[in-house]
Amino acid sequence: MQNDDMTRRTVVQSAAAVGALAVVGSLVPGVASAAPQPTPTLTPKPKKLPVSANGWTIEKEANRISTVWTRPVAGTGLKVDVRIGDAEAILLHVIRRFHYEVEQLHRVDLAGWQAIGELRKGRPESNLASGTAVRIRPGARAKGGFFPPQEVVVRDILAECEGVVRWGGDDGEVDESLFYLDARPDDERVRELGDRLRAWGATPGEGAGAAVDVRSPARLRRADRLARVQGTA
Repeated sequence: MQNDDMTRRTVVQSAAAVGALAVVGSLVPGVASAAPQPTPTLTPKPKKLPVSANGWTIEKEANRISTVWTRPVAGTGLKVDVRIGDAEAILLHVIRRFHYEVEQLHRVDLAGWQAIGELRKGRPESNLASGTAVRIRPGARAKGGFFPPQEVVVRDILAECEGVVRWGGDDGEVDESLFYLDARPDDERVRELGDRLRAWGATPGEGAGAAVDVRSPARLRRADRLARVQGTA
């Protein structure tokens, strides 16, 4: 009987000791009982896309996963690779007026988008790579390529675009074949001019091809004022 009591006491004492150790173990922090901490993850910064000199995103190609597409130039029989949207409306207007009022253009006289690897980055010609520039008569880049009456029309076209378009003939490094957007994509003037030119295109007697007197005093003053503002960069 005595042996049985001792056995029972031994079991109870052992169980109590184990329970006490378990309680103490739960109260004392230890490496084994610490909850695993999540590994912090760093969100990568979005990659900055390369842009042309005027701040528009450069495109690697045209007509495939791109904002640059081959667009017809109404009334000319020509096509050109340009950035769709406002840039398209603006540049096609410039081309059409040039074709109607300065000199009739042929296929070899017009070039649009060009891969950035073929251009100088940071220079106005890089705007070709974003689809926001065109070359009209690409081989005629040197200064003095226009007769005075032709340049009057060119100046009137620029004034009509209210400074949104710049002519390479006014750049420090002259390129009279180059016409490009001289405003960033977030410039409200781009959208406003695009909307206006699209409205003209839908209205008979307005826009490119409409009869205008580029030598009227008002138009000459407007063109001269813009020429002074843009000047030679």
